[in-house]
Amino acid sequence: MKSLVLAEKPSVAKEIARVLGCGQKHKHHFEGPAYVVTWALGHLVTLAEPEDYNPSYKEWRLEDLPLIPEKMKLKVIRETTPQFKAIAQLAKRSDLKELIIATDAGREGELVARWIMELVQWRKPFKRLWISSQTDKAIRDGFASLKPGRDYDRLYRSAVCRAEADWLIGLNLTRALTCKHSAQLAAGRVQTPTLAALMERERQIQSFQSKDYWLLHGDFGSFQAQWRSSSAPDGRIFDQAAAEALLHKLERAGSAQIASVKRTEKQEPHPLAYDLTELQRDANKRYGFSAKQTSNVLQRLYEQYKLVTYPRTDSRYLSTDIVPTLAGRLRALQAAPYAALIKPLLAKPLPVTKRIADDSKVTDHHAIIPTDERPALQLLGADERKLYDLIVKRFLALFYPAYRYDETTVTATLGGEAFHARGRVVREPGWRQLYEEAVWAEDAEDEDNPSSESGAMQSLPPLSQGQKLDARRLSLQKQMTRPPGRYTEAGLLTVMEKQGLGTPATRADIIEKLLQTDTIERRMNTLQPTGKGAQLINLVSPELRSSELTASWEQELQRISAGQGDADAFMSRIRKQTESIVREVKVSSAEYKPHNLTGSRCPECGSQLQEMKGKQGKRLVCSSRECSYRRAAEAPLLNKRCPQCRKKMELHEGKAGKYAQCKPCNVIEMLGESCGGRGGRAAKRQQSQLAQQFSDNVTVGSSMEEALRAALEKKKS
Repeated sequence: MKSLVLAEKPSVAKEIARVLGCGQKHKHHFEGPAYVVTWALGHLVTLAEPEDYNPSYKEWRLEDLPLIPEKMKLKVIRETTPQFKAIAQLAKRSDLKELIIATDAGREGELVARWIMELVQWRKPFKRLWISSQTDKAIRDGFASLKPGRDYDRLYRSAVCRAEADWLIGLNLTRALTCKHSAQLAAGRVQTPTLAALMERERQIQSFQSKDYWLLHGDFGSFQAQWRSSSAPDGRIFDQAAAEALLHKLERAGSAQIASVKRTEKQEPHPLAYDLTELQRDANKRYGFSAKQTSNVLQRLYEQYKLVTYPRTDSRYLSTDIVPTLAGRLRALQAAPYAALIKPLLAKPLPVTKRIADDSKVTDHHAIIPTDERPALQLLGADERKLYDLIVKRFLALFYPAYRYDETTVTATLGGEAFHARGRVVREPGWRQLYEEAVWAEDAEDEDNPSSESGAMQSLPPLSQGQKLDARRLSLQKQMTRPPGRYTEAGLLTVMEKQGLGTPATRADIIEKLLQTDTIERRMNTLQPTGKGAQLINLVSPELRSSELTASWEQELQRISAGQGDADAFMSRIRKQTESIVREVKVSSAEYKPHNLTGSRCPECGSQLQEMKGKQGKRLVCSSRECSYRRAAEAPLLNKRCPQCRKKMELHEGKAGKYAQCKPCNVIEMLGESCGGRGGRAAKRQQSQLAQQFSDNVTVGSSMEEALRAALEKKKS
């Protein structure tokens, strides 16, 4: 008897099959003496659509809402039906004694497998492969210690609740808003409070009123200091006359004197290991990676290269069972450019503390660290190399000593006023020597409160209390208060994490969904709401905008996963919430005015066209939901070059078919079938003849276009 192994992706299935000795390759599975390995394609099964419950629901009508099925149904995703049917056929084989779930070891991976099992009606025993890396050793060890499948029933229930809650809230709210306002408006359980957080920051920026203030600096020859007082602890003086009066007073004062010199020994322990959100933040700050880009690159490092452990973790600690493997992981990294950094670590026992390994702070998976695979860095792409370097250095930092330094605080008095300065002397670089940056901190960014000059570090000379300071030069510096900055992706991820919005595995997708629905946009390296997003947030129930409600839902899902929550009670609350949200939309008197209407009219129904952004560039779309007209806002460029200026030509379509046009020169050429036009080689010959007839090596204007069309029409007739 054999075991059926269900992986999440073909690439993972291929590696598992290789390790298990399944050498027979079939279209939809691999087979060996003891195992049959097949795969999903991500999700093969999903929740049924409204029209699957009632065909009339295919048309969106406000009066049909809310759609709350008594029991949620499943359906096979049409595009992946062949693979599902293949798994269903395998499930019927009498020589298969059990199924081994080998999908991603997390909530979503569990859902992928269980929904497939439900639709193929798997009734035999099943087990769970739960591993944190895709190395050969990890796979072999995982199959040697398979877990009972029923141990993950609570995780599955949590996953079902998450999926059904998103369906009920997201689908009903999106349909209600779209029908009510005759516009494509998408909202959801997590994306709406995330948008609300961006809107709140935008409100703070728009309502901010900048004020002038002055800083009084003192140059005492060997060091710089800034004036501060008990009434102005940050040194800011908001009254210009008062600032100038203080300056004049002190310019007439006698010599300055050192009032106090305080030296304090400080240290910064190494940063914690990465979880997914922290890695996304760091990659965004250092390299400008989007959260989604980091997730995709990290997944390749995990699956394809097998260089890092499970990516979608929310833990920044290691479990104690990993500790015996740490030295082996370090030895695997002993190659340029890490060999010199690792050598001193392996010369003595590794200092593993509770800051590194703590079982009480590990949930489903430990922090992201390198595997024991020796990396072939030359095979990695540029992005993969950068992300892997971040993970390796953070891993090495775990075993380096704290960064130790002496901080000196100096207070100088002049005319009864106090000037303050700070200096730092490094005693031991510790873990910071792994990084090239002069200044590094685990949470370096503080977008709301950029550090003022009063906090700037400098090299201080030897100073002693009572010492006279002969040299001095005072100056006032005018500055302005600044509004809080717009969120970068790193900043938004921090807000989502603090407010409990989503999980490490879903936050990147939430941000991308907001971008794709044109409710937010990227500008430079920041995110901000669009006109559509600004209106959308006011159309949604205040309760759904609240991060507290969504965070409480996410906490309840975690409780269900841990066996402490009630799945039925949770779904009952979601259903009531859905009814309430739809009711509010129906009775609302709020209006929505599309922010991206153009002056152009739809040629089919006469409605105004909207300018929409997409992967293929800007498009003009009819604002009427009943009309499907759309076209490119800008003509796409062809690889075809203008024969005169050599610039790329634009693709256009007329009554005679598709043609290429060079705007600067107004040269026009009809296109053959290979470019989506009419005719083939004969058409090309005809174009050449017409070009010679009408152009005569001069710029061709609209007359040539008319001649081309007339000649083609004549040929057709």
